[in-house]
Amino acid sequence: MDPKAIRGLLNRVQRGEASVEVALEELKVLPFRQLGHSATVDHHRHLRLGFPEVVLGVGKTGEQVAHIMLELASTGANVLATRVDASKAEVVLREVEGVKYEPLPRLLVLEQQPFVDRGRGVMAIVSAGTSDLPVAEEAARVASLFGNRIERVYDVGVAGIHRTLSRIDTLRSAEVLIVVAGMEGALPSVIAGLVERPVIAVPTSVGYGASFGGLAALLGMLSSCASGVTVVNIDNGFGAAYAAALINRRGE
Repeated sequence: MDPKAIRGLLNRVQRGEASVEVALEELKVLPFRQLGHSATVDHHRHLRLGFPEVVLGVGKTGEQVAHIMLELASTGANVLATRVDASKAEVVLREVEGVKYEPLPRLLVLEQQPFVDRGRGVMAIVSAGTSDLPVAEEAARVASLFGNRIERVYDVGVAGIHRTLSRIDTLRSAEVLIVVAGMEGALPSVIAGLVERPVIAVPTSVGYGASFGGLAALLGMLSSCASGVTVVNIDNGFGAAYAAALINRRGE
């Protein structure tokens, strides 16, 4: 349950439009619910943190992902599962009505509520190359589901810096930027030297042997000489989107 829904319920009780028993029935899932021995679903997270619990698909069976998503969906909220491969997604698609699978970012999305703009401005999702798109799209879709307007700026890496400069107006108009890059991870430093907004850098595991599965990009971003760069873990588009959504979120 999100704070707006809680306030609405309490106001209905205050006005006499809903009984205490009805309110108790709606609130009974707070703060969490145990699902057998495998999972404890945190229904209270949206109330505490502003965003609902998100299901991580790695290490779970398709049946477990479906069970958790069904429980989260029971409150009427939007539900998201990340890092779900195609075989697990097939199981969830059979079990959870209305869910959609997005194979590029490996997301399962159940949208039960319309988009509500909660951001102060537009969030730019920037990728160095096409190979970085799975991580960039994870960030873009998660940020959008968390109530942010998105501008995608893809394939503008430093190997052709004129491509980056051609989009400078879009980059400078963004409230916060998520910059996704593999190889040596130079793009966030370049962009942070051109804009006055926070830059969240996402190293990807794209690159040849000496990139060490994204470690070279991670260390390069952590060592950036440009101010205002914050770095998340390798391939962590979700974490970048979550942090950017907190930065961009309007006060309610």
